[in-house]
Amino acid sequence: MKVLVTGGAGYIASHTIVLLAQQGYEIVALDNLSNSSRVCIDRVKELAGNGLAFYREDCRDKKALDKIFNKERIDAVIHFAGLKAVGESVSVPLKYYNNNLCSSITLLEVMQEHNVKNLVFSSSATVYGVPKMLPLAEDSPTSAVNPYGATKLMIENIAGDVFRADRDWHMIMLRYFNPVGAHPSGKIGEDPRGVPNNLMPYIAQVAVGKLDKLSIYGNDYPTPDGTGVRDYIHVMDLAAGHINALEKLPEVGYEVYNLGTGTGYSVLQMVEAFERASGKKIAYKFAPRRAGDVAECYASAEKAKAELGFTAKLSLDDMCADLWRWQTKNPNGYDLTQEEASKIILSRG
Repeated sequence: MKVLVTGGAGYIASHTIVLLAQQGYEIVALDNLSNSSRVCIDRVKELAGNGLAFYREDCRDKKALDKIFNKERIDAVIHFAGLKAVGESVSVPLKYYNNNLCSSITLLEVMQEHNVKNLVFSSSATVYGVPKMLPLAEDSPTSAVNPYGATKLMIENIAGDVFRADRDWHMIMLRYFNPVGAHPSGKIGEDPRGVPNNLMPYIAQVAVGKLDKLSIYGNDYPTPDGTGVRDYIHVMDLAAGHINALEKLPEVGYEVYNLGTGTGYSVLQMVEAFERASGKKIAYKFAPRRAGDVAECYASAEKAKAELGFTAKLSLDDMCADLWRWQTKNPNGYDLTQEEASKIILSRG
């Protein structure tokens, strides 16, 4: 099977590509590199084998997508491409609506025209908004509270409407909880631009000395230690969930699955776990709660277990150890020294 992976240089997509290749899938990756690095693609090729075809294109460019679909015999698409920073989406909502919605609509149009009707979509637990009850199951109420989450929910609804209009489609929406960790090789991992929006890259950058101190927003939540509780899942487990979804696609029309562990950990528990993995003391300070943050958010993982055969296997200690390996090997992420960059340019000819 040949799979088109959009947003292929992104955090979760890059790890998924490596696992897909190891499982024998042919991969075509697409990314406009607006928020990612070509270095990531080079390292993915190294880990996955050089059979990876890469196109630097934007999913909103229909002509470019047409050329790819005409050239490659695509069987299925995993759609990761999209902007993903919650805070930024609040500041520049039009940027998020334009990028995330237009790219998805264009992709679906091209898939339909080329009769490629197998889709796995990278959705998010943000579609649940403020949880009404826990754990969050796939039939829990949805109500996104920021533009990023709203785009994910809208794309789910658009895909659902496409399926209801044409039952030949096979679609799985994967709602991720909080991905952390990195590939065990330390060659690929999460590389946020600027100050990280997510907890674990922030902790890792404090540990490696890039940032002075972690800000913990809120220590007065009704949780065991007063800090927010989230469901963290290793990125390699998350990648494995896409293999399960691809295998399930022929059996389904339109389905939604959570990908999480079903277990919540507090911010302070994550700090302690990373201190164990790194041997470093993480300096932190408490700050006021952020608007929109909730006390607890974790998944019901039962549907994915029963129907996809998916269960997260890697532990909290695995997540922290692999993240620390990535961060120490790549303190500046994919930003290379001039010497390293020169070697890559020479190797590409």
